[in-house]
Amino acid sequence: MNAYHILIVEDDKEIREGIEIYLRNQGYTVFQAADGVEGLEKIRQEEIHLAIVDVMMPRMDGITMVMRLREMKCEIPVIMLSAKSEEVDKIMGLNMGADDYVTKPFTTMELLARVNSHLRRYGKFLEALGEKQQDEKIYVIGGLELNEEAVEVSVDGKQVKLTPLEFKILLLLMKNPGRVFSAEEIYERVWNEQAINTDTIMVHIRKIREKIEVNPREPKYLKVVWGVGYKIDRQ
Repeated sequence: MNAYHILIVEDDKEIREGIEIYLRNQGYTVFQAADGVEGLEKIRQEEIHLAIVDVMMPRMDGITMVMRLREMKCEIPVIMLSAKSEEVDKIMGLNMGADDYVTKPFTTMELLARVNSHLRRYGKFLEALGEKQQDEKIYVIGGLELNEEAVEVSVDGKQVKLTPLEFKILLLLMKNPGRVFSAEEIYERVWNEQAINTDTIMVHIRKIREKIEVNPREPKYLKVVWGVGYKIDRQ
């Protein structure tokens, strides 16, 4: 089974499903979206390694989607599809951040060859990035990134300023994504002393949320497990 996840963003259901069949036969896990809005949502929800994106779509076209994708600092390879063969479409798509271009009608073998080629390169990029992150102690959950050695935190590429205690709490949670820590355990690990009054943890958690969440009332990263504690959600 292939470990890579591929997203097909195409408003024509028959084309979407046709491409999916061939990709699944190659062992890829495939996700579908009918337009750029759905495509971006899938990328936020799922771990995607490559996107095949049609240019002409309702609500949000492929070129706009790719532009938004690169603004999110998402570096996955993007292969664009278009029924047009004009150079202007190709140039615009590539300028916005697409990696490759396939003009309809295309052969399945041609598309598969390009998918495999880009995923080989992307796989090497991920390996190198993983080694770099391990060396520099960088923790990444979705758009949230924490650099332990540089003592830096960013959300979707924008730097966030945390106090030293906020940084230590976030570091503890990001080192253990998905694990729930009680307020007492957070206190003892961060302050290195027995927890007596943990009300301060709730205050620090609220402040961290205000800095890293787009909507602190509906947090994407830092979650409360009622009656148990706090965790950084796996993306």
